[in-house]
Amino acid sequence: MAFARPARKTVRRLYQGLVLLSVLALAPMTWAWLDSSDSRVVADTGGWLARVPASQVALVLGAGLFSGHPSPFLARRLDIAAELYRAGKVRALLLSGDNSRKEYDEPTAMRDYLRARGVPDAVMVLDYAGFDTWDSCVRARQVFGAERLTVVTQVFHLPRAVTLCRTAGLTTFGVGDDSARQWAVTTYASATRELFATGKAFADALLLHSEPVYPGPRETSLRAILAQPGAPGA
Repeated sequence: MAFARPARKTVRRLYQGLVLLSVLALAPMTWAWLDSSDSRVVADTGGWLARVPASQVALVLGAGLFSGHPSPFLARRLDIAAELYRAGKVRALLLSGDNSRKEYDEPTAMRDYLRARGVPDAVMVLDYAGFDTWDSCVRARQVFGAERLTVVTQVFHLPRAVTLCRTAGLTTFGVGDDSARQWAVTTYASATRELFATGKAFADALLLHSEPVYPGPRETSLRAILAQPGAPGA
């Protein structure tokens, strides 16, 4: 049985439709990369600390727990945040993660990890409702009163994190861990998922203007730290 060949006009329209879908899919990634291009640095590269401006707070985004302890990705974020604090680049650490159920508590695990490495409790603020990057950024401003921060994550996530925090009204710089050097397979899988995550972020931030799952009440702990004499950006 012979099949009729599709008309050239139909083929052209299908091709144009595929091109349009590709452009729409890549638009959020382009938005994030271009918006953040002048405000991010890779940790552990030459002179990286000198390139990080002094800010009020390091926002550390949750990245999962293994048996109640920070995952390797999260542990690296916390190590970088501790280095920023010790170098005087930030005065406070805002630990933002998921505590949506009793048996899973990212912020407390993050605090305990840093406490064991000599970071004082007095400079750590816990956000138990950082369910995604957009929520963490919006809550950093609306709930905790941050104005200028350094967001800490992995390199593949950094453009989205910086851009979302900027869109939430924060003056933002970003520091990323190049996790591909140690965990290449996991990093490349996570980087692939960024295409979809950035599409959702684009919709949340620019189209829907989504509110966090928990938009309040306001917290005073971060502002109390920043009110102390000598706090960067206070």
